[in-house]
Amino acid sequence: MFSSDFRAEILRRCEKIQAGLRAIGADAALIHTNANLYYTSGRVFNGYAYIPVEGEPHYFVRRPVGLKGDTVHYIHKPEQIPALLSEAGMALPARIALEWDASHGDYVRLSAVFPAAEVLNGSGVMRAARAVKTGYELAQLRESAVKHVEVYRRIGSVYREGMTDIELQIEIERLLRLHGNLGLFRINGQSMEIFMGNVICGDNADAPTPYDFAMGGAGMSCSIPVGANGSLIRPGMTVMVDMCGNFTGYMTDMTRVYSVGELSPLAAGAHRCSIEIHRQLGLMGKPGVAAADLYNRAVDIVNEAGLGDYFMGYTQKAGFVGHGVGIEVNEAPVLAPRSKDVLVENQVIALEPKFVIPHVGAVGIEDTYVVTPDGLQAITDAPVEIAPLL
Repeated sequence: MFSSDFRAEILRRCEKIQAGLRAIGADAALIHTNANLYYTSGRVFNGYAYIPVEGEPHYFVRRPVGLKGDTVHYIHKPEQIPALLSEAGMALPARIALEWDASHGDYVRLSAVFPAAEVLNGSGVMRAARAVKTGYELAQLRESAVKHVEVYRRIGSVYREGMTDIELQIEIERLLRLHGNLGLFRINGQSMEIFMGNVICGDNADAPTPYDFAMGGAGMSCSIPVGANGSLIRPGMTVMVDMCGNFTGYMTDMTRVYSVGELSPLAAGAHRCSIEIHRQLGLMGKPGVAAADLYNRAVDIVNEAGLGDYFMGYTQKAGFVGHGVGIEVNEAPVLAPRSKDVLVENQVIALEPKFVIPHVGAVGIEDTYVVTPDGLQAITDAPVEIAPLL
């Protein structure tokens, strides 16, 4: 199913999962969501990954045909899995971990695959394993970051006077695709939907959305009520670009702000405050630091600057200041006031302290960082000042 070199990478990932399974007393995990299948096999397929607490993973595949390997088994339905495990000489689990954050229908069906087994919550095990990146994953993220930054450096070249936000976004999407972007903005859970990211300008930044986003946007349709809404880009307003960095299957997250003409002192000051939050949290963000402490420090900086009314939204506020990224754009840890997460070396985090200024738009930057013993190391290395479009 994969080369011998990549097999070693998959086994490293499975060792982290197996440690998590031992911690909750599970004998195995049965995985079926796309992000976790990609993590445990190196590809997305229609089927299931079975991770025993000891030994190699087994893959039970419906589609596509042609995948090969000693632990690859073709099936028509998951109920065939126990018999195939027995044929392979493996004991059936007494306690099986499933993805509790998947659909209820899948959970019910998979709960019955091993009828004698106790069912445990494996979602936390998978999120914890994926939060700490391997060397291979860090390399994929760094490669994505380089391409992400290169596209952002070219945004000014595709702007034309008289453009709307959606027209500019389409040109940025084209740049991203030409640079190798895979086009998929993979998000954990079923409550958020967005196409390749956000470009919003002016007061559209303050339009509330159904999602816990730092900036809003009415969108072009009530079916996807977020992001660009066709607003004309005018002098005195900001254009915030928060577009998908998925070039390798691992996503970097980056936001930069552009403008036409001069901005108000309030907007300029709020943007500088965002940069200062990045600086201070970058120094603070070392292994062992509580994610909630990072959030609270950001709030303190904002309040000291007198900008609390505008922080993480104006009419509607987001409840976090950063989040993990990787295969999905909203992984662990979460930098929020009630977060129980603690930073671990080689986690990858996007910090996004943003502000919404009425009649101007959104300001602030977002960068992707690796947690190191010396603090947060930025991998999206692009200029942070507001860039003029004209």
